[in-house]
Amino acid sequence: MQIGEKIRRLRLQRGLTQEELADRCELSKGFISLVERDLTSPSIATLQDILSSLGSDLSQFFARSGDEKIVFGDNDICVKEDEEGLKGHIRWLVPTAQRNSMEPILIEMAAGGESALQDPHEGEEFGYVLAGSIVIELGERRIRARKDESFYFTPTEPHRIVNAGKTPCRMIWVATPPSF
Repeated sequence: MQIGEKIRRLRLQRGLTQEELADRCELSKGFISLVERDLTSPSIATLQDILSSLGSDLSQFFARSGDEKIVFGDNDICVKEDEEGLKGHIRWLVPTAQRNSMEPILIEMAAGGESALQDPHEGEEFGYVLAGSIVIELGERRIRARKDESFYFTPTEPHRIVNAGKTPCRMIWVATPPSF
């Protein structure tokens, strides 16, 4: 199996030069170059060091990318009905999102509903209002977003979404890291 090109792609995805990768692995730049061109094969221990430096491991590296599920439908989606205060439901659009960097959900909320108050945390929050309107409570601020508007913020304050309107709302909310 030729692994050089796959290592090269991982290195470039991480924005590393051959020299930076070599320094992280305590190897020479020349050795990394030889591996990437499939002119030499690293030992298992060395390959583990290289992959670790690239934020991967042997199982991820050798997993068949064709086996990764890309499209999700109704059978894959997890729904949580009538979460306290929400007056609606949350749909987890990607069932494995807790293991990923971001977590996309679809929220449907009746008038007067609100999401649970989230404590400040690292990451980012993004949303797109599909129907109705919402109020984003971010610390002491209240910001309205209407149908076909999006929002983005860094969650450095307590925050939640409220449907202060008179009609149901529907929105996509993407959190990174996953928090729901």
